[in-house]
Parts: sequence; C-alpha cells; structure tokens
Amino acid sequence: MIDHAHDLESVRDATERLLTAVAKLDNASVTESSRLPGWSRGHVLAHLARNADALVNVLEGRPMYADAHVRDADIERDAPRPLDVQLTDVRESAARFQSAGAAPADWSRTVELRNGVVDSAAQVPFRRWAEVELHYVDLGVGYELEDLPEEFTGRETEFLAERFAGHPDIPPTRLTDGTRVWRTGREADEGEVTVSGSPADLLGWLAGRRDGSALTVDGGPLPALPPL
Repeated sequence: MIDHAHDLESVRDATERLLTAVAKLDNASVTESSRLPGWSRGHVLAHLARNADALVNVLEGRPMYADAHVRDADIERDAPRPLDVQLTDVRESAARFQSAGAAPADWSRTVELRNGVVDSAAQVPFRRWAEVELHYVDLGVGYELEDLPEEFTGRETEFLAERFAGHPDIPPTRLTDGTRVWRTGREADEGEVTVSGSPADLLGWLAGRRDGSALTVDGGPLPALPPL
C-alpha cells in the first residue's frame, strides 16, 4: 500500500539534499551541460521547479501543463537564470508542492498527468520523488545512481518494470539484482531474457541513464527500451 505521507517526507529530504549540493555551484556552473542531452544544469533546475508546480495542478484538479509547448517554453525561459534565482525557485515551488500534499484530500482518487496518463493521487508524491532523485543524478554534481536511497531504487525499478510490462516491442524479460526479481515486456509465451546486474545498473538502464553495458544478459540480446 502506498504511504503518500512517507513519500512526501522523502521528497522533502531529497529536495534539501539537492539544494545543498547545488548551492555549492556558481553561476557559470549552472550554464554548463548536464547529463541530459541538450540540457544545461539550468534546464534541469528549471524543469524541477516547473514540475513541482505542475504536480500541484494535478493534486488540485487542474491540467498538469497547458500543453507541451508551454511546458518546454517555460523550461527554456527559466534555464538561463542565475544560481540564486534557480535555488529560490526550486525551494519555493517545492514548498508549494508540500503544501498541496498536506491539504486534506481523498488520496484514493484518480488524477490525470501528462498525455492522458492516469494514476491514483497517492502515487503523485512518489512520482515527484523520482523526479528529484533522478534529476539530482542528471545534474552531474557528484551524486550517482549508487547513492540513491535503497528504498527508492527498488521502488523505481519496480515502477519502470511495470511501465514497460506488456509492451509489444520488448521480449519477455526477467530482471534481477541477485536478490529481487521483476518482470517486464510481453507475456512469457516464448523464451525469456534474463537481465542481471547491480541495483544501480538495472535502474540506470530502465531509466535511460545507462546503456546497460554493465549488465549480464542470458537468453538473447539486451532488449531495446522505448523512451520514457
């Protein structure tokens, strides 16, 4: 069962850790490339701030973004800002998200995200936690997939495996870190591919942050995953 209150606290903790790390940068560092193709660190920080506000919209029953163009334009507009403005925006938008999460609500209700995706309201804090943790890694400021909280790594791996479950272009795939097992791709009506590796490498591959070269694959080639 999803504990949205626990996840809200995890979001708060992850945000504080990210802000502490980013505060050590300078204005020039914010303009440098992040690990995401075509995005500077400023783009990542702008996205984090606007995503927090977008998820407030979701929790309060409004469209997540007006449209894809507005989402992208807002990130481009905000990316070049100096460090102090970026930090303030991430901090204040995070506070708005926490405030929306603290409001009395039916957490079992269904909410709509981008592109017609629906989920339970209780899942929204975990979705925000994923945004903060993975984009903290994307900033390239010394925080790696291996540094992610163990709980988060396991839950996000499960979330992404479920996201790709039933995908017609992914063969039946068994994922294991040597202790836990997840399955994804098409139903196992044919030979199953087994992908093994460390928790960080498995998550990195599923999340599009690593190419999977560190993984061990049995039963066929490493499956090609669709973009997130």
